[in-house]
Amino acid sequence: MAGPRASTADRVAADGSPYPDRARPSFEHDVRAMFTHIAHRYDWFDHLVSFGQDFVWRPRALWALDRFRDHRPVHRVLDVGCGPGDLTVLAGRRFPSASVVGADFTAAMLARAATRHDLGRFGPRLRFAQASAMHLPFRSASFDVVMSAFVVRNLVDLGAAFRELRRVLVPGGSLLTLEITEPTSRIFRATFHTYFDRVVPWLGAAVHSAGPYRYLPESLRDLPGRASMLAMLADAGFSRTIADPLSLGAVTSYLAEAAPSHASP
Repeated sequence: MAGPRASTADRVAADGSPYPDRARPSFEHDVRAMFTHIAHRYDWFDHLVSFGQDFVWRPRALWALDRFRDHRPVHRVLDVGCGPGDLTVLAGRRFPSASVVGADFTAAMLARAATRHDLGRFGPRLRFAQASAMHLPFRSASFDVVMSAFVVRNLVDLGAAFRELRRVLVPGGSLLTLEITEPTSRIFRATFHTYFDRVVPWLGAAVHSAGPYRYLPESLRDLPGRASMLAMLADAGFSRTIADPLSLGAVTSYLAEAAPSHASP
């Protein structure tokens, strides 16, 4: 991974923007403040810094999910940490008979989602709700699919979050987690870190969000590697786990099947 994290004393962004630190008790609160701060620019800035690749990653991940499920019917879908709703809406299109819930713990993100998309065509089968991935306000075994995009590296306790996602899945249901990851190509890895660790924070500072986009490469360093992620999913009650790298491993789709209830931790 890239170099060492800044010390706690260095955690104040020059422009005053939120700069979460996983070592602080206020981490979850600070992450919410960060996403509130960047909500109005989150979508277009991601398109910019990913060179438009995020338009490909989400549909490709949903395609992989459909294959993983052997194209079995999907009735209820939950998008956790939905942000401005891109994956939520894509799921509504991909599974036209399913009801889809986009959940996020940041009110500003939900407001952005509600105004950014033409939701009328989905009718009552697509809705948004404010909720934390750590404490979902849904009954156990409520969803056939639970998914998230670029969320899990921001969670305060990843193992507990995976157990909570497993709880709301029906036995045999599917989890999709799309996340930034360490590139698989050694040659590409150096270029990736030069861009991700240096250029992206500079671009963030240019739009008065130095803290969030300095935190971004740090959050990748805190994320377990692919093998460790698959092991954590197994520990949380998932079986048939797969890591599917995209874009030379710059992002990875993690796919997992919820084991029968009696096999869950």
